[in-house]
Amino acid sequence: MTRVVRKRGATPNKRRRPLTKLPGKHLLMASGAIVAVLGIVSLLPAPEVEAKRNAGPDIVDEQSESSSTSSQKPHESSPFNETSTEKSVAAIVPEKVPAEIIHKVTVKPGDSLSLLFNRKNLSPTTAYKIAQTPKWGKALTRIQPRETLVFTLNQSGELIQLRYSLSKLESIVFTVKGDKFTARHILREPQTRLAYSTGTIENSLFLASQKAGLTNRLTMELASIFGWDIDFVQDIREGDHFTVMYEEKFLDDEKLGNGSIVAATFTNQGKTFTAIRYTDSNNVSNYYTPDGKSMKKAFLRTPVEFTRISSRFDPGRLHPIFKTKRPHRAVDYAAPMNTPIKASGDGKVKFAGWQNGYGNVVYLQHPNNIVTVYAHQNRIRKGLKVGQRVSQGQVIGYVGQTGWATGPHLHYEFRVNGVHRNPMTVKLPNSAPISNKEMVHFKQQVKTSVARLEKASGTMLAKGENTQ
Repeated sequence: MTRVVRKRGATPNKRRRPLTKLPGKHLLMASGAIVAVLGIVSLLPAPEVEAKRNAGPDIVDEQSESSSTSSQKPHESSPFNETSTEKSVAAIVPEKVPAEIIHKVTVKPGDSLSLLFNRKNLSPTTAYKIAQTPKWGKALTRIQPRETLVFTLNQSGELIQLRYSLSKLESIVFTVKGDKFTARHILREPQTRLAYSTGTIENSLFLASQKAGLTNRLTMELASIFGWDIDFVQDIREGDHFTVMYEEKFLDDEKLGNGSIVAATFTNQGKTFTAIRYTDSNNVSNYYTPDGKSMKKAFLRTPVEFTRISSRFDPGRLHPIFKTKRPHRAVDYAAPMNTPIKASGDGKVKFAGWQNGYGNVVYLQHPNNIVTVYAHQNRIRKGLKVGQRVSQGQVIGYVGQTGWATGPHLHYEFRVNGVHRNPMTVKLPNSAPISNKEMVHFKQQVKTSVARLEKASGTMLAKGENTQ
């Protein structure tokens, strides 16, 4: 009897069936399906390739772009495409190296040309050569804080150009030519625009001007223009008012500052004064009344910037030292020690030295037999000698209290034909008026300026604001 041994896990009493053979036609169809599936799989991109496509290229390869019409794709596996990562990196366009390197330097206190060149690793020889450039080289030896130097270097670190900016309007450009430097001086012209301001006196001209938006310089210019007709210490009253048309300077739409006053009116105690700035054919500028008379008088009303009048013109004054009645035929302007004293008009030095109660004193002889006296000076300007000519506004000495004086002040006399006149009230002669040959052009300018002033004044007063 034959014993049947059954393996563990085998199915009992189950008979194996032989494999059924497929017909040849079915076999061909199955093979075709397998080939089709494999073809589709081969067309799908590899995971790393798909990731690269989604991220985009890090660097544009100009050579790859030019050959993009080729049927062979760079990421497809092919026995004819063996481009490695190293070769792809080698195909990247090299980064452009700048042909010039520019350094801008602002001059600081203590800087010198040699020190600045040393910081840029430029040799002392280069600094010496550029400083020897004809006409403009010496300017580099006088560089000042806040000025700028722009160094242009080549790839080797050698200087090929230096721009020295003295201001926003002025610069000097030094350029290498052979083993030397050439220089070019550049002056830019700012654009001029007109601005207007108006103000009313409540306390002082300074406060009114400040409220009107005028700078201190423009305020001083305004006072200087009308200073021959108006005493801004004694004559100003509440309610006096002014209108000013002045220049503003711009460069590339950036305001650089203010220019000069073009025209102005000032109403003092009900009387209106008008001044027009005019530049003649000789390029000389002055201020005139609308009928062509000079605003500038032949003499300054006050030849010193004073704090107060300590003693007026008074024929019956009690002398502060001798306590007796002695005429005071002058005006005493109290001012800080060593305040500059100016010549009130063009003239010639008649006397300069020490004289009795006057202390240090200067006498000036002017046309039309007029003499002005400046006494109690702390010191007379060095080099001032008898016979020397001086111009109006020129400094001739400094405030002191030499001689018979109780405090620092200027004792100022105005004599006409030997007779003392009150410096504060004497009628001062005018300077030269507009010449006949300039009058036609001057009148045209007056018409334009006055019309602008009147329009601006009316507009600003109506709106209660300044127009700029």
